[in-house]
Amino acid sequence: MQQKIQPVALALLLACSGTALAAPTKKAAAPKAEAKAPAVTEIEFSHQLNKTNAERLAALVDRFNSQQKDVQIKLVRAEANGKPTQLNLATTDTVANFIANPSAFKPLHQLLKETREKLPASDFSADLLVGASKSKLTALPVAFSTPVLFYNKRVFRQAGLNPDQPPRTWHEMQEVAGTLSDKGVSCPYTSSWPVWVHIDNVSSVSGVPVADKKGELGFNGLMQVKHVAMLATWYKARYFHTFGRGNEADQHFHDGECAMLTSDSWAHSYLREAPGVELGVAPLPYHDDAYGGPRNTLAGGASIWIGGGFKPQEYKAVAKFVRFVLAPDTQMDLARVGGFLPLTDTVRKSIKSKLLKDEEQVLDVAYASMQGKGAEQPLRVSTLEPVRIIVDEELEQVWADKKPAKAALDTAVSRGNAVLSAKPALKKAVSF
Repeated sequence: MQQKIQPVALALLLACSGTALAAPTKKAAAPKAEAKAPAVTEIEFSHQLNKTNAERLAALVDRFNSQQKDVQIKLVRAEANGKPTQLNLATTDTVANFIANPSAFKPLHQLLKETREKLPASDFSADLLVGASKSKLTALPVAFSTPVLFYNKRVFRQAGLNPDQPPRTWHEMQEVAGTLSDKGVSCPYTSSWPVWVHIDNVSSVSGVPVADKKGELGFNGLMQVKHVAMLATWYKARYFHTFGRGNEADQHFHDGECAMLTSDSWAHSYLREAPGVELGVAPLPYHDDAYGGPRNTLAGGASIWIGGGFKPQEYKAVAKFVRFVLAPDTQMDLARVGGFLPLTDTVRKSIKSKLLKDEEQVLDVAYASMQGKGAEQPLRVSTLEPVRIIVDEELEQVWADKKPAKAALDTAVSRGNAVLSAKPALKKAVSF
C-alpha cells in the first residue's frame, strides 16, 4: 500500500528538491544500495477442515502472515497417511491418530526449550492442557469448548416456563420437555454430538469412567444404561429428536424448530445471531442420584501438533506462530468470533470486560462446568473415530426401537474393544 505523505513532509520534500535543482554544479551522492530483503521461511500447515472452518483458519493465518517479514505459512490439505508438515491441526475426531503416532511429532515442550521461547505450562488452564502433565505439553490447544445446554427463552416464556430458570437435572429436563410438548412445541429437545455429550460428558459429570486404566472400554454401566434408556423413552414420546451424528441439531435450534439443545459451548457464536431465538445458556444437566453429586464436564476441540524432522530455522518460525496464537488479541478473536475458550487464566480474566453480556455468560457457564473432579479415567470415546462410529450405530438402534439400551451399550463396548485390540495404539488416546 502506498503511504500517504503528510503536507508538512511534502513541503519539506519539495524544498529539498528545489535546493538540489538550484545547485547543479554539486556532485550528487551515489545512491545507496537497497537493503537485501530477509530470507523468508515457508511453513506448511495441514488440516482436514470443511470449507467454512478452513476459511476461518485461513483468516487467522493471513493475519499472522501480514505481521511477518521472514515467515510465511501456507495452508494445505492433510493427506491420508501422509507425512506430517511443520504445523498440523488435530480435531476432536482425528486427535487419536496423532496420539497413536508420537514419534512423528515434536512435543511442544521440546520445541519451546530448543527455541528458547518462554511459555511456562503453568500459564495454561488445567482443563485445557494437551499432554500428560503441566510440565510436558505435547501439543497446543487452539479451539476448545465444553458441552452446555442452550435454550430459547422466548419459547419458554410462551409455554409459561420461567426463562431464567432452565432445568438443572435430567429429571427437570423431562418435566420441561413435557410442558413444552403440551404447549405445542414439536421439538422440545435435541442434541448435537451424541457420543461426546451423552457418553463422554454424561459419564464424566456422573463420576463414572468410560474405560478402565488399561484402556478397556466400559461405558455400559448402570448410570450410562439408565441415561440412554431415559433418552429412548423421550424419543418415543417426541420429547427428544435426533438429526445426525455431528452438529446438525444446531441448525434446528437456530431455526427455532427446537426449544432446547445440548451442544459445544462454541456454538453460541452462531446461535446468538438466530432470528426468533432469545438465547439462554446453562450447564449440562446432571443425574441427581449420581454418587457424590455432579462432577465436571470435559474440554475438547482442536490442537496444533508439530511435525518432527524439520530444520532449526523452521522450528523458530513455528515458535513464532505459537507465540502469535497465545497473544491476547488472538485469544480475544478466538473467544468472540469463534466462541472458543481462552487458553490462559490471564487472558480469561482480561477479556471479560470486553465481551458482550451473552458471551461472558457462556464463558462463565463453560468454566464453571469444567470445575471439579470427574471420572478417574477420562478417555474420550468420541476421539476414537472407529469406536465413535460404532457407538453412534448402536445408539441409533436404540432410537429406532430395535435394541434396548443395555444390549446396545453392551454391543458397543464389545465391538469397540475388538477395534482397540486390533489397533492397540488407539488406547493412548486419553484426555488432554
